[in-house]
Amino acid sequence: MFLIKPKKLLMVAVIFFIGATIFIFSRKQVPISIEYTASSSALNSVNIPAPKRTPTHISTPKPVKGIYMTSWVAGTKDWRQRMVKLIEETELNSIVIDIKDYSGHISFEVSDPVLKETGAVENRIPDIREFIEILHGKNIYAIARISVFQDAYLAKKRPDLAVKRKDGRVWKDYKGIAWLNPVSREVWDYTIKVSKEAEVVGFDELNFDYIRYPSDGNMKDIVLPYADGAKNKAESMRVFFAYLEKELRPLKIPLSADMFGFVTTHTDDLNIGQILEYAEPYFDYISPMVYPSHYPPNYDGFKNPADHPYEVIYHAMVSSSERLLAATSSPSKLRPWLQDFDLGATYTAEMIRKEKQAVYDVGLDSWLLWDPANKYTKGALDI
Repeated sequence: MFLIKPKKLLMVAVIFFIGATIFIFSRKQVPISIEYTASSSALNSVNIPAPKRTPTHISTPKPVKGIYMTSWVAGTKDWRQRMVKLIEETELNSIVIDIKDYSGHISFEVSDPVLKETGAVENRIPDIREFIEILHGKNIYAIARISVFQDAYLAKKRPDLAVKRKDGRVWKDYKGIAWLNPVSREVWDYTIKVSKEAEVVGFDELNFDYIRYPSDGNMKDIVLPYADGAKNKAESMRVFFAYLEKELRPLKIPLSADMFGFVTTHTDDLNIGQILEYAEPYFDYISPMVYPSHYPPNYDGFKNPADHPYEVIYHAMVSSSERLLAATSSPSKLRPWLQDFDLGATYTAEMIRKEKQAVYDVGLDSWLLWDPANKYTKGALDI
């Protein structure tokens, strides 16, 4: 029998232990190579869902006092910061931002595959979520403005959805802008998809403009259909308003509508399908565009209405308030667009203050200021 002496046995055991330890630690130090690709990752391999970002919203201020901002300005940090500073330093508390203007371009990246497929996205506001978070941090109410039926991009991309001439070609207004068919369900659903994207990134309210039939073009060479069951343009728009409200009300944020200034005093549809009482039930706020410069000469006895901002706006808001009361609604839904741009007259701080005073004297307290150049008159605002 072969025997190992105790001392040698102990030495063998020690050598074995040291060797095993070296082997184990050297194995631990060997890096594990994992190849990550677009379709395969460590997270995907264990099927961990991506975190869903829930938007936060702030309540509608009482009253709303806001200004309009283009999508280009919203994507220009120094310019937008000057406007935010103006809001912080004055009575302003709200801002209306284009997310789809007359061009039809959507101003930020979206997730909806249908919207992506159209190619309508022009990422003018790449940091839209962060910008809205900044606004909310300053308690500034963010309103998304959506141009609905005036949409040059989609009308070109999908001419089958555009308003047509009698010969079947796409109709354009005098500015050369094409319009979408105002009774197309596909267009309506497209609008709803854009609206939902706006809510997801954090907007507190959805504002709809150009919710009407086209005008300001050759109206003798245009084909304008009606919605199913509707007998005229006004009824067709009411069907659209109801559809919009039904689909978007689950978002639980306010809906608002921009309308012609004349809807405040005219009871017909102005040949564009807009009647105040037909829109009122479906929106939380109505914003008639009562810019004095947009009224014709001799309106209400004024040779140049633009020179009389108080009188023009007072008359419009008295009339619309009375009509909403008669419709068992509330004048508090009214939130007019006021003029802060030079057209028909030079609009000074004094003239803009007269516009505001007209709103107050009717018993209303909310308003929005419009300047397409986004250069607002600070002297017209209270500090």
